[in-house]
Amino acid sequence: MGAEVVIEGLSKSFGKQAIWRDVTLTLPPGEVSVMLGPSGTGKSVFLKSMIGLLKPDHGRCMVNGVDIVTCSERKLYDTRKLFGVLFQDGALFGSMNLYDNVAFPLREHTKKSESEIKRIVLEKLEMTGLSGAETKLPGEISGGMRKRAGLARALVLDPEIILCDEPDSGLDPVRTAYLSQLLIDLNSQIDATILIVTHNINVARTVPDNLGMLFRKELVMFGPREVLLTSDEPVVEQFLNGRRIGPIGMSEEKDSAQMAREQAQADAGHHDGSGEDVRGIVPQIEPTPGMPERMGVRRRKDRVMKILHTLPPAAQEGIIESLSPEEQRHYGVRPHHLVGAGHQATQPLPTPGHGHQSGELPAQQVADLPDSGWREPGDGPTRPRPSGNSRMRPPDSGQGGS
Repeated sequence: MGAEVVIEGLSKSFGKQAIWRDVTLTLPPGEVSVMLGPSGTGKSVFLKSMIGLLKPDHGRCMVNGVDIVTCSERKLYDTRKLFGVLFQDGALFGSMNLYDNVAFPLREHTKKSESEIKRIVLEKLEMTGLSGAETKLPGEISGGMRKRAGLARALVLDPEIILCDEPDSGLDPVRTAYLSQLLIDLNSQIDATILIVTHNINVARTVPDNLGMLFRKELVMFGPREVLLTSDEPVVEQFLNGRRIGPIGMSEEKDSAQMAREQAQADAGHHDGSGEDVRGIVPQIEPTPGMPERMGVRRRKDRVMKILHTLPPAAQEGIIESLSPEEQRHYGVRPHHLVGAGHQATQPLPTPGHGHQSGELPAQQVADLPDSGWREPGDGPTRPRPSGNSRMRPPDSGQGGS
């Protein structure tokens, strides 16, 4: 299983310009996470800080017990071998063919024989759909192929953590769909921890187990996909829908006067081209038939069900409805609305003022995980989260993200 990454109070600035501050989150091991945010919010800077290419001003970034921020250069060099990085443009050497590009990390960081290097390189090229293209130069292939070659190179050291900086940039929707499927298939095969930076809303809604968003130099939210996809946080809702109405403006943020003008225009019937509200839990991409089951999905669902009673009623309803009938039986929950002709409404969601806080289920309706089955080894009790906290993060980093 991939490594857990625990980030605590991470801040970065260039001179007097703060990029982001006090970022705290946990990347659960073996799961796929996505970081969203308007252009210029420092998402790429965040990735570079995670691997020590940029030094944060404050905070910690713990990988397998090593703090990337304060460790020695030697320790940093060794820890970086746990990472595989897919850069925006692939970052291939233009004078090398694909074979030599992919082989480069093995020749640079290992003492493997050329026969062993050949076996690994051809394996990764086949894994990324590039068999037969190993003699081509980067300038002779399409952008999608260069992306896949960059991914193959990121995989040759069998990384526990894969960072993807806008893997869909410059790709058409079809190639983006293929690349998304490839990342899910890779996760099912090697159970690596994956973090993707993207602006692509379809990728954000269908690929990751966890979603986060940077805005106004802060981490707005980070947590399981079900939480953000049902969130009514204004900046999250605006970004997911790609609308002008909301806190995000052309220069990242707006003042109240501009927000009022745009709202007045919308109320008067002006249409900005945005579609219908896309909030809601859509199906997640599954591994290609024949691939292993993704264990990260089970770990994420266990974590979501542990915090279910802390979420707003609409989020609870969406999460329960997104579960298969087998999963609903497993977790001991059922939809509260009519699920078909002749069915009675079951397990109603609570309303405020009946002995519990708004957004919480009564104690007898909290979903309890069975003692066997999908529960991860070492799972401890879940700590209740304060009501109204918008920053949903995987609870208790000491639990291995489960």
